[in-house]
Formats: sequence, structure tokens, C-alpha cells
Amino acid sequence: MSTAAQLIVKCLENEGVSVVFGIPGEENIRFIQALAASDIRYVLTRHEQAAAFMAEMYGRVTGRAGVVSATLGPGAINMQLGVADATTNSTPVVAISAQVGQDREYKESHQYVDLVSMYAPITRWSASVPTPHAIPEMVRKAFKTAETERPAAVYLAVPEHIDEDEADYELTPLPRNVVRADAPAARQVARAVDMLRNARCPVVLAGHGAARGDATAALVRFAEELGIRVANTFHGKGVMPDDHPNSIGTLGFMRHDYVNFGFDHADVVIAVGYELQEFDPVRINPQADKHIIHIHRFPAEVDAHYSVDVGIIGDISDSLGQLADALSGHRFDDADVPGSGLLAEEFARGQQDSRYPLAPQRVVADTRAALGRGDVVLVDTGATKMWMARLYPTFEHNTCLISNGLSTMGFALPGALGVKLARPEAKVLAVVGDGAFMMNSQEIETAVREKIPLVVLIWEDNGYGLIEWKMDLELGAHYYVKFDNPDVVKYAESFGAKGYRISHADELLPTLRAALADDGVSLICCPVDYSENLRLTDRLGELDETL
Repeated sequence: MSTAAQLIVKCLENEGVSVVFGIPGEENIRFIQALAASDIRYVLTRHEQAAAFMAEMYGRVTGRAGVVSATLGPGAINMQLGVADATTNSTPVVAISAQVGQDREYKESHQYVDLVSMYAPITRWSASVPTPHAIPEMVRKAFKTAETERPAAVYLAVPEHIDEDEADYELTPLPRNVVRADAPAARQVARAVDMLRNARCPVVLAGHGAARGDATAALVRFAEELGIRVANTFHGKGVMPDDHPNSIGTLGFMRHDYVNFGFDHADVVIAVGYELQEFDPVRINPQADKHIIHIHRFPAEVDAHYSVDVGIIGDISDSLGQLADALSGHRFDDADVPGSGLLAEEFARGQQDSRYPLAPQRVVADTRAALGRGDVVLVDTGATKMWMARLYPTFEHNTCLISNGLSTMGFALPGALGVKLARPEAKVLAVVGDGAFMMNSQEIETAVREKIPLVVLIWEDNGYGLIEWKMDLELGAHYYVKFDNPDVVKYAESFGAKGYRISHADELLPTLRAALADDGVSLICCPVDYSENLRLTDRLGELDETL
């Protein structure tokens, strides 16, 4: 026998939920009370947006839906950015908020907005719980919908009269069931085999779906046996280890970045778990003349520069395995492709760069040196993302986490708390620009209070560096992008955390190592020389004319 609020919590327990992030409100106090009586950890945050980012990154690294909770009205609206980020980044999240009772939702009413309609465009499913009897089915549907390919966020509104319902219900949670991937169709595999036997220079583009499907072993075998080179998207970083000889690195954001050159002479692109929001296909298929083999759990989106010749829909590892078996003995020339090695050369130069403020390449190199292969770095949106995403060597999937679907600023600091709770054995680092840092810096208090080890590396340039870069590149000048920052050391200490300020290049790596070895919360402020931004643009332009 359970009240409605207790029944919701029982259903969450049945789904294997171990943590909920959020802020309570007057209209869901019995749900919070039921959580307090359960084994589920409730992490009280300082903003609902940050709570949603925590849930998103928890879901990103576990593959199981992260859960975020808010009150009605402004609380639920604050939660929306993280929910939208999860959906656009193909990440499972279940968002639950309070809502006004059905006795007043039909009229103008205090704190009422139509939340179900507001959430509909940014979720896979948005609904209001009409009666306590619907709770087991709706919670089960929420998790099944969120976690099934293609993963996304879902939203449930719980009216306040249901939270207040004290009746005892003889209802139980529904058993979990997981949607399994179909086997790839033999006919489609055969068509792909025929295309590859006639191919001259195929290249693999590995994306987020390959990372979610844990397809590294199958991808490595496929690349090795056939002698095919592999590039990763930002979301696919690490699914093909960057230190594997068949890897050509991560596709960059420029019109023609180093790795993009590797596609210039390709006649076939084998897209493995690739999704259009990860990377605009026009940048690697500008003439729309390359043959494309799409391998994923679901059909491809339509795009003029991503016209699929063969679609293999099913388990990604199984699909790659069947292709490798059918092509046994057939090898391609896996010699260096245009642009091969240029990322490594830039990384090596950065290791030796001792300027101050630090070159972005040096910050990337020291960050890589401070973290182990399985440790996790979250990279916020801005110029930090453009340097880290393209240059940071990544060896395992889900160890370099980026928002690329929505490219949201402010996710990395709170998201790091979610990752640390999901992967307590790993060192977790949030890399943020000073602009992104101040958007959710209040969650330092959450980390200190909840005793969640957290290290934040702040790239400081006193401005919105990426926007400045874009303005300088296209307008020749920049406007309204500069600001002042607090003293980060004192700011950290005011929360009970440790603060560091880097004063010369050789100080960064030992400071990172010391902070990551600590069980507490640390902020590291590192001044960065973003004059490298335009130098990089110039170098790529010169290469575009010679390669």
C-alpha cells in the first residue's frame, strides 16, 4: 500500500534510480518526503538548470536515464535548458516537475503555465499524470522512451493534488524491459559489401551512436582488417582511440580543419553511429558526390549532402562484424591521408610552448598529461571547446564530454558532479571558459556540501572568446564581448573550496595533478592567449591551398 508520492518513488527505485537532482517546491513536498525515506540520494542543487545538466551527464556516461526534479512554474522552466540539451545530445533524461491541480489548470491561476506544451518540442514525450493509477505505466513508459535508441529526455508533470493524495494504492511498478537492437538485414550488408569491393578510398566517420553502443572493439577490428582510416565526431571522441594507427583524429569545426582533409579524396564514407547534429555533412561532402553507407540503430535524417546509398539498420557492432567477415581478405591502401599527422604536430608544439598567458595548445597538452586514459573531462562551449574537442587525444568513449547538439554554455561544471556520482572511480575535470564558469558557478557550493570531488579548470581571457574570434574573423573587429572576473582564488575559498591561479606555464601541470589527487573541490584559473585563434585560422587557410 502506497500513497501516490510513495508510488512514484517505488517506480523510480524499480528503474534502478540511485540519485535525483533538483530543488523542492511547495507543490511536491510529499514526493520529496518519499525520496528522503528511500535509498535514492537526493542532491539539492542551487539552480534547476544545473540540476538538469547533472542528470544529463549522469545519463550520458551510464546509458541509463538521469533524473531531475523541480517544482511547477519557474522551477520547471529553469529546468528546460538542460532537458533540451539532453534531447539534442541524444542523452536519456527523465524530468519530473510539479504542476497545479486539475481543479485550476483550466483557468488563469497562480504560477500556472502549460508545461506539457512547453516541454513537448524539447522532449521525446511530454505528459501530465492524470491519476495515481496511471503512475506505474507512465513512469515505465518515461524510462523506456528515454533510454531506447535514439535516447532523449522525457517530461512528466505531477499535479499538486496527486502529490497531496494520501490514499493507499495497491499498485506496483511494472517490470523493466529493454528494447534490443535488431540484427542487420543480410540484403543490406550484401549491398554494402558490393559497394566497398568497388571502392577506391573509403573512410569511416564514427559518431555518438557508436559511443552509446560501445562499438569500439568492432570498429577497431573492422578498421584493422580492412585497412580503413577512421575519424571521430566530437560526440564520438574516443570510440576509435586516438593513439590507434588507423585513427586520423576528430573532425574539426573549421570549414576545412586538419582531419577534414582526410575526406577530400574519399569516394565512400562509412558513417558508423553518425547523427547530423554532430557535424554538418557539407563540410566533408561539399559536392554531394560521395557514396554513403549509413550504419546505425535507426535510419538517417535527410540532408542534401548526406544522401544514403546503403543503410544498415541494427546493432552497430553486429553490423561491423558482418561487414568485416564478408570482406575478409579485402584490404584498402591505408597509407597516410591528406592532413594526417597535423593534429599530432600541433599538439607536440603546444607541449613545448612556454609563453604566458598560456597557449591553448599547451593547456590541452597539460590537461591530457594530468588525466588517465579512463578519466573524464567535460568541455564547455566556447573557444575552450574548439581547442579541446579537436586537439585533446581521447582513448575511450565518454571520457571527453561535449555539448554539440545544442552547444550549451554552462553545462560542464554542474555536469561534472553528475559524472563523478556515476563514475566515482574516475578523476573528473570540468574545463570551462570564464564566461561559462560564471553561469553556474553557484554549484561549487553543492559540490562542497555534498562532498563530491570536483576540479574546474577556467580558461581566463576576460571575455566571450569564441564570439570575439568569430567577429574578428568575419568583421575584422569585435564588440561587447569583454567583462571582468572575480578573484577566483578568493571566490573558491568563500565556498570552502581551494583556489589556484596559474602565474607561469610550468605551473599548470603540477597544479592540475595536485587538485585531481585531492578529494575536495578545487578551482584553477589559467590565463590563456587567444591570439592563437586567428593564427590557427590562417594556418588552415594556407593548408587549404596546398593540400
